[in-house]
Amino acid sequence: MNFHLTLAYWCVLVAVALPYLCAYIAKAGAFGPRDNVTPRDWAARQSGWRARANAAQANSFEGLAFFIGAVVIAHQLGAQQGRIDALAVAYIVLRLMFIALYLRGANAARSAVWALAFLVNIAIVFAGR
Repeated sequence: MNFHLTLAYWCVLVAVALPYLCAYIAKAGAFGPRDNVTPRDWAARQSGWRARANAAQANSFEGLAFFIGAVVIAHQLGAQQGRIDALAVAYIVLRLMFIALYLRGANAARSAVWALAFLVNIAIVFAGR
């Protein structure tokens, strides 16, 4: 059996890592002890960029299922691999932009990038048409 991960599947792995990257950013360099018994309580008390990083983590988890599903559906429908790969890379780039804009507090730009990433997911689903 010849097994290999397509670029789009590698992008799924990257997308899975993004929420954890956001969590790391939220906790990096924190002053004082982080509460590992009730970490969500600790996160809820954060403000500024730490709170935004935590929110970006939640949003990254929320968007993950649609992206994974879109990539799998496109593969199952026999979409052109180059098209799926390009759209998956575009999604990852947009999500990285989204996280950066979230951390900066650039709300309008962040929302626009989120919408573009959502549209890319729709395009992935219909890539095989």
